[in-house]
Amino acid sequence: MGQANIEASKRVILEGFGEGNADLLDEVCSDDFVDHDTIQGDQDTESVKQRILEDKAAFPDLEFTIEDIFEAGDKVVIRWCGEGTFENEFMGQQPTGERGDPIRGIGIDRFDDDGKIAEAWAQWDVLTFMRQIGLIPKGAEAPAGA
Repeated sequence: MGQANIEASKRVILEGFGEGNADLLDEVCSDDFVDHDTIQGDQDTESVKQRILEDKAAFPDLEFTIEDIFEAGDKVVIRWCGEGTFENEFMGQQPTGERGDPIRGIGIDRFDDDGKIAEAWAQWDVLTFMRQIGLIPKGAEAPAGA
């Protein structure tokens, strides 16, 4: 199952988020999938599919590369890098035309006994990304509690 799980995790990043193929989640995620999103809270498959479509609409040239990936038991750990240009509305903010690159993140996917992603966790450099695309002035301090 190890290599198949690695391929599924890669596909979510490269094809799902990178190419905007939200329907891929129906293939690789379990029916009770939960994404433990640190910004928006726990999300189901439909919510993540919507996020993929919104991200790709806001950053049409969004693309990702995989820097490291390995499996340990029922989990796959993936370190990725993404970049894209803020060309359309994103989270209620008007586009700046600025490019976010490269932004790095780390994700962990837990697979169920059927080889489907049951849970996902990710951490990425949101503050740097917001500065790069012009939503937070460069040099500005992080908001209290961030």
